[in-house]
Amino acid sequence: MMKVVILAGGKGTRISEESRLRPKPMVEIGGKPILWHIMRQYASFGFQEFIVCCGYKGHMIKEYFVNYYQNSSQIEISLKNQHVNILEKNSEPWKVTLVDTGLETLTAGRILRVREYIGDGPFLLTYGDGVSNVDLHRLLQFHQEQGKTVTISTTQPEGRFGALRLDDTGKQILGFQEKAREDQAWVNIGFMVMEPSVYPYLGDGSVMLEREPFEQLAADGQLAAYKHTGFWSPMDNIHDREYLEKLWNTGEAPWRVG
Repeated sequence: MMKVVILAGGKGTRISEESRLRPKPMVEIGGKPILWHIMRQYASFGFQEFIVCCGYKGHMIKEYFVNYYQNSSQIEISLKNQHVNILEKNSEPWKVTLVDTGLETLTAGRILRVREYIGDGPFLLTYGDGVSNVDLHRLLQFHQEQGKTVTISTTQPEGRFGALRLDDTGKQILGFQEKAREDQAWVNIGFMVMEPSVYPYLGDGSVMLEREPFEQLAADGQLAAYKHTGFWSPMDNIHDREYLEKLWNTGEAPWRVG
């Protein structure tokens, strides 16, 4: 089964209200880090081996998973001899490799720094700050059918904000209109599939994956787009977090599994 690489090393400056205290992938939705939500989706499709590219406050991600087993289970502690007895196990059957890929490392470099843990086969890659209900089996099938080096999941974001209709001077509002989803540009939402042939495109890792490597892959005809028409939302700022939290708490989170 393919390994899942998650880019979780950025500083998350646009959600500084949260990221001052913890790395962005550890910001919680419904009491669980968004990183956990992402991993749960992959696991629901049978992908249970993860490589997390840590960076900014990466020790907090490591501490979370080191303590995950005990924190997810019912335990009994003998304070006299410090013996811990697990009463009821409630943990995920995941294998999680946590790698410090540097504080300032760019996305191409983070992938190169975990290459030895990925191995020689194709792998899945996504960002540690966005949730979706992408059908990962269909994504993988599409990737195999296209025969390209990289497949990126793309979508037209939901039009959350109404658009204004202005007069010719641009100074007077004439009315409001809903921003239709089909009017949006297609954007990269992560949830990618990559072949080992991607590595030469990464160079020495001193660039953003989304710039020169993707541009060269596109020029070489080696970049495919999987169109996802379901749910996707990033968590770029505090308003995004509140939006996702509301969906989760009302039982309307489309990415929820199990």
